[in-house]
Amino acid sequence: QLLATTARPSSVCFVLVPFHILLLMKIIIQRALRGSVSVKGEQVSSIGKGVVVLVGITHGDTVEKDAIRLSRKVVNMKLFDDDTGRSWRNSVKDMGYEILLVSQFTLYANTNKGRKPDFHGAMGGGPAEAIFNTYVEEVRKEYGDAEKVKVGVFGADMQIELVNDGPVTIPVDSRKYSYENED
Repeated sequence: QLLATTARPSSVCFVLVPFHILLLMKIIIQRALRGSVSVKGEQVSSIGKGVVVLVGITHGDTVEKDAIRLSRKVVNMKLFDDDTGRSWRNSVKDMGYEILLVSQFTLYANTNKGRKPDFHGAMGGGPAEAIFNTYVEEVRKEYGDAEKVKVGVFGADMQIELVNDGPVTIPVDSRKYSYENED
């Protein structure tokens, strides 16, 4: 993979970056009128108005750099109208709406070769589950009301029902890569 950066307006520098470095925690935020998760035909979680969030975790994701950043994004992103009808003024927390978090390794499907998706970009079960569970706790902490945050079943074959509102579907990545020290 090649990444272009501009050192000066008149010059371009190309840097070789391994593909796995470019992967980062992904979420898909969907504004919803309602959503639910069922496993083996039995509903395990549901929300009314709020957001359904699909969560993908990859190699190198951490609690500090990825889960915490994205927990803040989900809870505080301005996706809802205000009382006067002005768009994009209130967050799910501002409105007291609910959040449904669903782990989804298929967000890392690589379909560049052949017809069968390759999921090697997704982090394996045990470590991914630990980060997902921490992410859930961080979202609950950021929201301040754990009852408003519902979850699917990690690693299960889930059926997701969702009535998308808008539709509003926003992909978010956890990191903006730079070549400068973040500390």
